[in-house]
Amino acid sequence: PARLQAKETPQKEKKKSEAIGTSNQTDLLALGTAVGSILLYSTVKGELHSKLISGGHDNKVNCIQWHQDNGYLYSCSDDKHIVEWNTQTCKVKCKWKGDNSSVSSLCISPDGKMLLSAGRTIKLWVLETKEIYRHFTGHATPVSSLLFTTIRPPNESQPFDGITGLYFLSGAVHDRLLNVWQVRSENKEKNAVMSFTVTDEPVYIDLTLSENKEEPVKLAVVCKDGQVHLFEHILNGYCKKPLTSNCTIQIATPGKGKKSTPKPIPILAAGFCSDKMSLLLVYGNWFQPTIERVALNSKESHVCLVRDISNCWAPKVETAITKVRTPVMNSEAKVLVPGIPGHQAAIKPALPQTEEIENKRKLGENEVSIEERLGALDIDTRKEKDDLPQTNSFPVLLAQGLESNDFEMLNKVLQTRNLNLIKRTVLRMPLHAVIPLLQELTKRLQGHPNSAVLMVQWLKCVLTVHASYLSTLPDLVPQLGTLYQLMESRVKTFQKLSHLHGKLILLITQVTASEKTKGTTCPAQKAKLVYEEESSEEESDDEIADKDSD
Repeated sequence: PARLQAKETPQKEKKKSEAIGTSNQTDLLALGTAVGSILLYSTVKGELHSKLISGGHDNKVNCIQWHQDNGYLYSCSDDKHIVEWNTQTCKVKCKWKGDNSSVSSLCISPDGKMLLSAGRTIKLWVLETKEIYRHFTGHATPVSSLLFTTIRPPNESQPFDGITGLYFLSGAVHDRLLNVWQVRSENKEKNAVMSFTVTDEPVYIDLTLSENKEEPVKLAVVCKDGQVHLFEHILNGYCKKPLTSNCTIQIATPGKGKKSTPKPIPILAAGFCSDKMSLLLVYGNWFQPTIERVALNSKESHVCLVRDISNCWAPKVETAITKVRTPVMNSEAKVLVPGIPGHQAAIKPALPQTEEIENKRKLGENEVSIEERLGALDIDTRKEKDDLPQTNSFPVLLAQGLESNDFEMLNKVLQTRNLNLIKRTVLRMPLHAVIPLLQELTKRLQGHPNSAVLMVQWLKCVLTVHASYLSTLPDLVPQLGTLYQLMESRVKTFQKLSHLHGKLILLITQVTASEKTKGTTCPAQKAKLVYEEESSEEESDDEIADKDSD
C-alpha cells in the first residue's frame, strides 16, 4: 500500500451502528495502492470492507484524507487528479485535475469547506465549486506533508470566514526547511511567512493546534537521520530568519564495555499526547517498534536517551537470505583458498612420490597424511609477476586493488591500452568502486604525462558509463573537487598551447620549404636549336627592296 488514513468516529455512533447491524462506517482504514485502487479495511471486523476502483486513479495513490463531517474520502495520485469518493456507494462523486504534475499531498481545512493540495506548488480549493481560491509558491521538490497549524485567525476582532488568516505548514522531499504559509484576504502575497530548519529531510510531523493568538504551536519533526526536533512558536506574522529547534531528542544504546561505543537508535515517529506536555516516541525497527512516553519538562537544547533494545527481535540478513550455516573451524586447521580468478595452478606429474604412497598403502602402514597427498600432486601455486592477468578478471582485480590499495595490481589493470577492454572493465566493475577509481585516476593524472594519457582514457570511459550513478550522489562535488580543479587548470592552458602549436607548425613548414628550395640546383643542359636575329638596319633595307620589286 502506498498511503493509509484512518477514520475515527465517536463512540456513540459506533455503538448505534453495531446495534442496528448495518455496514455503516465505524472504524475504517483507507489504504491507497501503487496501482491506483483504494482499499477500505474494517478494523472492527478485521476484514476488507470495500474496494474503490471504478473511475478513480490510473497511477500510484500518494495521499488520502477523510472529511471530518460527511465521511467523504479525498485522494490524490501521480495521474495529476484529485478524486472525491462517496464511501457509502463506493463510487466517484467528483474528479478534477489538481496540477500539471503529480499531486503528492492533501489537507482539509478545520471548517471542512476548503482543501489544500500540493505537488510542487500549493493550491487551496473550494470544495463546493472545486475552484482555486488561493495559489502559493510551494517548494522546489514534491511536497510530502501539509498540516493546518491554527483554527482561529490572529486578529479575532474582524469577522472570520473560516479560512482567512489561518496558518498551515508544508514539508517537501529532500528539503530541510518546513515552510509556514498564511491564507490572506488579498491574493498578492504567495510566499511563506516563516520557516523552521531541521537537520535532514522530514519523514513524520505532528503538531498541537493553536486555538488563540496567545497559544504557541508545538511542533515535533522526525527527520531521516533518526532525530526529533521540537519547536514552540507563536505564529504572529512574517519572520525572515529560519527558526531553529528548541530541543532535539536522540536515542542511543548504552555501549557495553569500555571499548564499545554507543550506537544511535533511529526514531521512527513521534506524536503529542492529549495533555500536550508529553510525547510518544516510536523507535527501533519497523518489525518490532518500541513505544515510549517522554515528558517534555527538560530545558536542555539537546537530550540523548539511553535505551537498550538488544532483547528486541531483529531479522538477521543471513537467516533471511540463506539457510546455509558456516561450520565451526578449528584454530589449528589450515584452510586452502583459491587464488585470484583467472589464474590456474600448474599441475606437474610426480610419479615417484605417488609410487611411494602406493607402496605405503600396500605395506599396511599408517594412512597417508594430507600433506603428503598434496605433495604428490605437486601443485605450484606461485604466480609469476610477469604474466598478465586474463581479461575476464580485470573488474575483480580492479576492485581488489582499489580496496587493498595494491599498486602493482592496479598497474596491471590501468596500464592497458586496449580501449574495448577498458570499456568492458568499467561496465562490469561494481558501483561502490567508481568513486575510489576516480580518486586513483586523479592521483595518476598529476604524475608523469605518459601515464596521464592512459588515465584520460579510463576517466572518459568512467564518466560516460556511470554518469547516471554519479548524478545521484549528493556529495559528489566535494569528493571530486580535486579532479575538477585539475581539469580546470589544464583547460586554461589549452588555448595558449594550441596557439603555440599552430605557430610552431607554421614555422616548421616554412623552414622545411626554404631548405628544399635551397637544395635544388639547375641541371646543365645544351640547347638543341639556336636562332639568331639580324640587326634592325639590315632588316629595314631588305623590306624596302622587297616592296620595290613587288
